[in-house]
Amino acid sequence: MTRVGIAVHRFRPDALEVARQVANWSVQHGLVTVVDEADVAAVDSPHVLAGDTGDVDVMVSIGGDGTMLRAVRTLAGRQVPIIGVNLGTLGYLAAVEADFVLSALDAWRVGVEGKDFYFDDRMLLEVAMWSNGARLANVLALNEVVIEKRETGHTVHLGVDIDKAPFTTYAADGLIIATPTGSTAYSMSARGPILSPRLRAMLLTPVSPHMLFDRSMVLDGGEVIRVEALGHRSINVATDGDLVHTLRPGDVIEVRAAVEVARFMRFEERRFHQILKSKFGLSDR
Repeated sequence: MTRVGIAVHRFRPDALEVARQVANWSVQHGLVTVVDEADVAAVDSPHVLAGDTGDVDVMVSIGGDGTMLRAVRTLAGRQVPIIGVNLGTLGYLAAVEADFVLSALDAWRVGVEGKDFYFDDRMLLEVAMWSNGARLANVLALNEVVIEKRETGHTVHLGVDIDKAPFTTYAADGLIIATPTGSTAYSMSARGPILSPRLRAMLLTPVSPHMLFDRSMVLDGGEVIRVEALGHRSINVATDGDLVHTLRPGDVIEVRAAVEVARFMRFEERRFHQILKSKFGLSDR
């Protein structure tokens, strides 16, 4: 264990202060702290190095769930534990409070799995895009892949196959294909159901569909969703909020459950339904 990576919300002074505390802790224990080159100036610590934050032994994400998504994206499927420090408002993913971050790092360094910490592995999506038989891109997503229109005032037509069998053509503003983790993100805003993150499943939710069938579908994690861009309009593809490609008519996107997982470190049991209860202010009975 030699390298500690930091993903930080560089526009929040409180997040930058926590990043400096992590860097100080690392140097005291003979470890190297690596920060993305774009964040080095903001962190402003002599104890951090600019480097590949994907090549680390542990990742500390300091901010909110958006910073956690960036940390997962940086690791690109490497099974590196992520300690999420929550400075945001919702905090579905980032579970450690700022005052506890150094204790969490101590637990990672010398603790025992199952006693001092445990791993919470989350399903990822593997997203492949194709044009004329040539692969355009292949990315991973923790929350969702969104296939949506580029132009306002128009719908897009998306032909969907499930496990190589034709399903239907959606006329909609777009489609969301989400993991159980992502069921509380954009898919929920589109009135999709909430799934337990323990499930290995995919959630197919249309966005503002212009058709009678407007329901979300929960699919098994072993199924493959194929979406073809029909009609004459180009379509944007975004994973976890980042635009990754623009599909032209005839291009195809395939989505399946990835072999890789995102590995979060937890230090106390937080049942998912209790997190929902807290975030939405639900009464006991």
